[in-house]
Amino acid sequence: MSQSSAPSDQAKSTVANGHGASKAALAFGAIGVVFGDIGTSPIYAFRETFAGHNPLAIDQLHVFGVVSLIFWSMTLIVSIQYVTILMRADNKGQGGSLALVALISRSIGKSKHSWIAVLLGVFATSLFYGDSMITPAISVLSAVEGLTVVDHRLDPLVIPIALALLVALFILQKRGTAKVAALFAPVMVVYFSVLATLGVSHIVQNPEILWALNPWYAVQFFLTDKWIAFLALGAVVLAVTGSEALYLDMGHFGRGPMRLSWFGFVMPCLLLNYFGQGAMIIGLDPVAAKEAIKNPFFIMAPEYLRLPLVFLATIATFIASQAVITGAFSITRQAIQLGFVPRLSIRHTSETEAGQIYIPAINWALMIAVILLVLTFQNSSNLAAAYGIAVTGAVTIDTLLMAVLMLSVWKWKWWYAVPVVVLFLVVDGAYFLANMTKVTDGGWFPLAVGLFAFTLLTTWARGRKLMRDRMSEVALPIEIFAKSAKNSALRVPGTAIFMASSTAGVPSALLHNIKHNKVLHERVVILTVNIEEVPYVDPVDRCEYHDLGDGFYRAILHYGFMESTDVPAGLKQMRQCGGEFDMMQTSFFLSRQTLLPSKKPGMPVWREKIFAWMLRNSATAMDFFKLPTNRVVELGSQVEI
Repeated sequence: MSQSSAPSDQAKSTVANGHGASKAALAFGAIGVVFGDIGTSPIYAFRETFAGHNPLAIDQLHVFGVVSLIFWSMTLIVSIQYVTILMRADNKGQGGSLALVALISRSIGKSKHSWIAVLLGVFATSLFYGDSMITPAISVLSAVEGLTVVDHRLDPLVIPIALALLVALFILQKRGTAKVAALFAPVMVVYFSVLATLGVSHIVQNPEILWALNPWYAVQFFLTDKWIAFLALGAVVLAVTGSEALYLDMGHFGRGPMRLSWFGFVMPCLLLNYFGQGAMIIGLDPVAAKEAIKNPFFIMAPEYLRLPLVFLATIATFIASQAVITGAFSITRQAIQLGFVPRLSIRHTSETEAGQIYIPAINWALMIAVILLVLTFQNSSNLAAAYGIAVTGAVTIDTLLMAVLMLSVWKWKWWYAVPVVVLFLVVDGAYFLANMTKVTDGGWFPLAVGLFAFTLLTTWARGRKLMRDRMSEVALPIEIFAKSAKNSALRVPGTAIFMASSTAGVPSALLHNIKHNKVLHERVVILTVNIEEVPYVDPVDRCEYHDLGDGFYRAILHYGFMESTDVPAGLKQMRQCGGEFDMMQTSFFLSRQTLLPSKKPGMPVWREKIFAWMLRNSATAMDFFKLPTNRVVELGSQVEI
């Protein structure tokens, strides 16, 4: 049985975000929130292909080849793979690797191969954490480095200024972004307009750069340089960093407005700037070109406008970093709800927008990592070597998941799906392999972060499953317990709600309560919170209950993996579980598990120790489920896994 009610605040917020505003207004907002990461790539991407770890000769062959590669990479990876194809794969409006895995899992069920898709999605998520550490560091650092173009004597100030900006960025997170976000779109529109204007000013002077639209120049680059051209892919891919973030942020604005923003404004502005940088370089004499390639983005501007451009680029990178950090919060909440991350303290920074959240543990961990990255790598060129692996790894995994999606969910004919998947695997795989050559130059960092995060995520998921299995083995059926307990314990006024992770059996907290206190409340509710493989659950389907007789009820609250689990708010919708719930007459009983060493552990001892550490440091159920602090009783239990 289920019970309907008026839509919750969460649902109202979802309706507001999904898109009741006009398509043009949403497209305008998306420019400020979604495209910052890929929008700041022109500051360093073109430069790194020539002045990075594998420098190229500065001549027409290489400039045309690199610009052509950037154009076709942006077209294939961003425009076709993500914006055109993957944005069709929304899980009730939400995107991202975990949402895609949930969509696939729901469609193909628990087949013998479904676990492969889950592991791929978890690893893509793990790599995203590496990306969300490197993006703020390289973006802000590359923008502040523009000061050295204005005056080379400012070089010693670059790292202190970058660190001050980054620390301020993370400190501001707890205040929320609602007020600042209103300024994001206008600032980014100005920024992209400046990119286009600078590009056009140089294209007009050297229009022959437009021949780079012909893919033959990219092919000629490979035919001439072979291995050097392959290595150059490791820098060219920096032009499409942020493409996976477009898919992750799809739920905020919808695919239609985001496609309008991308094709109608953002992509043209980016391409004009890249072509403009190429046009400027081929128009200079060799000596001047060698000097300009050290920072072509800022050299494009007239000397009197370079300092304002540095300020504008710094603000843009600040906004781009903000979007990535918010993405890390969002994907962490998804991982918590889907059972890959232990409960963490989640704070809402807006009374109206449910998607605006702040997770202190993630915020401070990212801040420490970003500071260490800046101090260790010292400049954006060194960080660029580390950047590509996280991005190309996540993109390659998304391509593999796209193959499963096409064949198993969309039911494409194999002769349609295979050529498409092979094309993207060749392109994405080439970029990934090119970046793997930079492992010793810094590429080890995102791989190490990804492996560490993957170990934590899979260890928690495995340990949680083992713990539930062990507890269910000794669980007493609730029907038997209710009949035997009704006459063996004193009934006292009020309501007792016992939180249970499983919808079967008697929770250990209920057994411990009757064993030690020897009383039962007039109304006993065994409550389970189920997280479904959809972003949001219709309020009509939120509540489920079963009357077990003699004042015993089993209740289930259903939430999507993008929703906050507010149990008191959910209980207000449930009026047929023996009447309405008065929080002042209701007590919540929680069970806190302590792990004991097992003679036959279900996973290696080192992983068991990691799981025990994560269990000890997870947020309490009281905080996570928003239970009233003065109405909670916690009872301990021991379990072997």
